[in-house]
Amino acid sequence: MRNSHIDQYDHLDREVVALGNHYAQGFVLPEHRHRRAQLLYGATGLMHVTTQSGEWVVPPQHAVWIPPHTAHSVRFEGVATRSIYIEPHCAASLRHIDRCSVISVSPLLRQLLIEAVDLPALYASERDRALIKLLLLELASMPAREFDIPLPQHPALLAQCQIFLQAPTIHDAADRWAKALFMSPSTFRRQFLQQTGLSFSAWRQRACVVTALALLVAGKSVNEVALSLGYDSSSSFSTMFRRVTGQVPSFYCGRR
Repeated sequence: MRNSHIDQYDHLDREVVALGNHYAQGFVLPEHRHRRAQLLYGATGLMHVTTQSGEWVVPPQHAVWIPPHTAHSVRFEGVATRSIYIEPHCAASLRHIDRCSVISVSPLLRQLLIEAVDLPALYASERDRALIKLLLLELASMPAREFDIPLPQHPALLAQCQIFLQAPTIHDAADRWAKALFMSPSTFRRQFLQQTGLSFSAWRQRACVVTALALLVAGKSVNEVALSLGYDSSSSFSTMFRRVTGQVPSFYCGRR
C-alpha cells in the first residue's frame, strides 16, 4: 500500500502492516505516536527523528526502530520510505529495547520491505505470509548503529546541549560547560553521565559523528565537514569516523 496512513489500516487483523510514502525536501511530521511499533526505512534521502530522550539521524539504506506508543517527530530530506507497523506483542519478541534505534538494513531486508509494501492489505496466501515471517526474522538479526544523540532531562543541561548541537566542535571543553552551569567539573561530569548514559567526551564525539553524517549525505566534502567540526585535518576526522561507524566518510558522501 502506498501513500496511505497507518490509521486507515491499524485495525486489520494482521501482525504487520506495510506502507510506502514519499516526502518532499524539508517535510516535517509533527510529534505523534503509533499503537504499533514502526520500522521506518529510508530508501533515499535523510531522516531526522526526535523524541524527548534524544535525536537520531537516519542515513539512506538505514532504518529507525520506533517502539509502540513512542512520541516522535520526523523531518525528511527528500525521502522515499517503506514502513512496517508491527503489533506490540510481536514487536516485543523482535527487539528488546524501549527507545528508538537506527539499524542497518541488509540487501535481503531491503528487498523484503519493498515487496511487503506491494502485498494486499489482508495478505493471506502461503507465499505472502512466508514473506512477512522472513521479514521479521531478518529484522530481528539486524545490528543497531550508534547514530543517536541522547539528550538529558535536566533543563539547564538540555539547553546547553541544544546550543552545542547548533554548531558542534570536537574541542569544546567539559570545564567550559561546568562553568556555564555553575557546577564543579566533577559534578558536571557525574550529572552528564547520569542524564545521557555517556561521558561528556563520548557524547561530544557522538554528536560530531551524527552531525557529520547529515552534512556528508547533503553533499559536503570530507574536508569541509572535518574543518567545520574543529578537526585539524580530514585524515584525523576520517580515522575517528571510521572507528565509530565502521565506514569511511566518503561512503556517505552525496548519498541523498
